[in-house]
Amino acid sequence: MTTSLDGIAAHAWITEFQEAFDRSQQRLGDLDRLAGDGDFGTNIASALRRVSEALPTAEGATFRSVFTAVSRGFLATGGTSGPLFGMWFRSIGRAADAEATTLDLADGVHDGLERITALGGAKVGDSTMVDALDPAAAALHDAACSGLSAADALAAAARAAREGARSTGELIAQRGRASYVGELARGVLDPGAVTIALFFEAGARSAGSTEPWGDLLGDGALPDAPRTADEEAVGIGSGTPER
Repeated sequence: MTTSLDGIAAHAWITEFQEAFDRSQQRLGDLDRLAGDGDFGTNIASALRRVSEALPTAEGATFRSVFTAVSRGFLATGGTSGPLFGMWFRSIGRAADAEATTLDLADGVHDGLERITALGGAKVGDSTMVDALDPAAAALHDAACSGLSAADALAAAARAAREGARSTGELIAQRGRASYVGELARGVLDPGAVTIALFFEAGARSAGSTEPWGDLLGDGALPDAPRTADEEAVGIGSGTPER
């Protein structure tokens, strides 16, 4: 049982995260178009391309060099989410040098959370990435203090992040562009929160967890599109047909 992450493990985590995001990019963009300006998926994909260019080789990597490269890739990206993720990743990278214990990692995740909440002002219940990140940070810290393996600690964080991400579908956004549409965004998962869940799931998988993660963006993640006036007239489209 290993309770630490070296450069090779950190590199594998980020590689797994990139692949997971690639599979989900289109649907994350769809979520953002329903509650924001629709650029979340393309912005994060752009950040991850920069990350790929900056990542050290797995053999030459340290925990810090991997997360420093990730941070720089996100900080160089436009929009709001890129810099916030970048500052969070920077805090993670600063938590350790060659190798991070699970407690080092938990400290870095928590420090980054405090950094972005201080700057952005978001809190749990605002329907942002914080709704997934706050419970994930707490679960990771508890797991690290209990001496769980890196795989089990990251799986605990992923489970908490998934629940937090799901909760955003019941919230009315209080921050960002989604706050402008109010009640119309209810039922839409926050793409930043979902991305946090994908990140910790990727970490758990790359560390050796065999927990079967269901598709957080599966059926029901996107609300039905509203019917047009013509569809209303003939009783077709989303919802129950009129008879």
